[in-house]
Amino acid sequence: MNSYLMVAGLLTVLMALAHSIFGEQLILRPLARQIQTTPNHLLQSRLPTLRFTWHITSVLGLGMAWLFFDCALQAQLNPSQILLLRTSSITFIVCFGIALIGSRAKHPSWIIFLIIAGLTWLSTSA
Repeated sequence: MNSYLMVAGLLTVLMALAHSIFGEQLILRPLARQIQTTPNHLLQSRLPTLRFTWHITSVLGLGMAWLFFDCALQAQLNPSQILLLRTSSITFIVCFGIALIGSRAKHPSWIIFLIIAGLTWLSTSA
C-alpha cells in the first residue's frame, strides 16, 4: 500500500467535502440572498449555473481521490498510473499557484493543494 497516496486521497476527500459544505453555507447561500434582492434578472438567472459548477468541482475532487485510493492499493504502479499521478501532481501544483496568488495566501486551500501535489509526486518515486 502506498501511504503517500492514501494521505493524498484522504486530503482530497476532505477538501472536496469542505469545498461543497462551507462554500454552500458561507458563499453560495449568502450570495443567493443578495442576488435575489437585486433587480438584475440576468444576475439572478446565473445563480443556478454558479451553484452547479461550484459543486461539480467538488465531485471532480472526489473522483481524483478515488484514483489516488485505487493507485494506493496497487502492489506496484505501472507506467500509465505513474503518468496519471504525475499529471495529477502538476495539476495540483497549478491549483496551488492559482490559490496562492489569487487569494494572496489568505485562503488556506493553497497549503492543501501543495501537500497533495507533493504526496502524489512522491508516490511515483517510492
